[in-house]
Amino acid sequence: MSASLRVLALEPYFGGSHRAFLDAWRFRSVHHFTLETLPAHHWTWRMRHSAVTFAESAARLLQAGERFDVVFASDMLDVATWRGLVPRAMREIPLVLYMHENQLTYPVNEQSATEASRARDMHFAFTNFTSMLAAEHVWFNSAYHRDEFFEAMRDLLKRMPGYAPLEALKTLRAKVAVHSPGVDDAYFYRPRNKARTPGPLRLVWAARWEHDKGPEVLFAALELLLQRGVDFRVRVLGEQFARRPAVFDEARRRLAAVIERWGYAESREAYAAALHESDVFVSTAHHEFFGIAVLEALAAGACIAAPRALAYPETLGPVAKCAPSLVRWHANTPESVADVLTAFAQDHAAASSPPVAERRAAQAKVVDRYGYTAHVPRLDAALSTCASASSA
Repeated sequence: MSASLRVLALEPYFGGSHRAFLDAWRFRSVHHFTLETLPAHHWTWRMRHSAVTFAESAARLLQAGERFDVVFASDMLDVATWRGLVPRAMREIPLVLYMHENQLTYPVNEQSATEASRARDMHFAFTNFTSMLAAEHVWFNSAYHRDEFFEAMRDLLKRMPGYAPLEALKTLRAKVAVHSPGVDDAYFYRPRNKARTPGPLRLVWAARWEHDKGPEVLFAALELLLQRGVDFRVRVLGEQFARRPAVFDEARRRLAAVIERWGYAESREAYAAALHESDVFVSTAHHEFFGIAVLEALAAGACIAAPRALAYPETLGPVAKCAPSLVRWHANTPESVADVLTAFAQDHAAASSPPVAERRAAQAKVVDRYGYTAHVPRLDAALSTCASASSA
């Protein structure tokens, strides 16, 4: 068991997967976490001001007599600026930077009404890079994410007019590790000991209601299912913002007859129940650095229709090997998604759903690899290693 550390966690965007990860870890950890957080709104402003804001709060914590063994920060923090602003005692504490995402390969909104929103702000991308250089340790949530970032950053630096820090990029690889987030098995894991109940195929799509999650592909595929006469019902869940793609409102009108639930689940328990009641979880994402939602659905016992791309082969591959009838790949076009869902519907209608043993094997694989009950001790040990290596 890891010795208890005093952890200062800095999260400029305390919402969504960022919050879920920190909460699930700290509530089970042997370490003691002190959280400094900011609301999950206006991410560009959070990246610009959080270093100043958190430097001020760090100074107050030191003045109050607080002491820490390690700092754990997310990618939304400008680490180099923060370390330049905090008192010396805080600068000497080892820092672990967690890369949930990065601003170099995160998709821009090409459908935005404004040209500014369609352009990538390279300042944020380079902030990610300098933050990694300023941290003692860097954790990525998947190997796919790590490799994509380093390839894109290398290409970017090679295009610079001079003094490109390519050697620094090479050195950076030595302090990078992959430590995935996990699945809150207390909420999502429920053994399925019997075949699916009769009735229409129950589909669920759950993601942020934004362009990079591919809602256009989903709704076009569902219309193809209607044209083919497939018997199904769908739940479209996920976090919504003030501005969302117009395709959602259009689809709600066109697909009204088959929609069972629409909008954000009112609680984690309600969301978990929606997964437990579903037959197939559908992903049409154009961007996914990890893909926690599909793993939560697998833990709940659902089948998966996902692109054979992004982080999915890494995270779903081991499950697909042990339970091939539960995970089916598509090419992320309306036709390929509709074909996979039609195949699931045919199995469902013929009562040839995945064998109980295969479903249980898939659930066990996810829980053993990603369930927080087993995963938190691994995260605790990794953090202890970082703290001890930096102080040696």
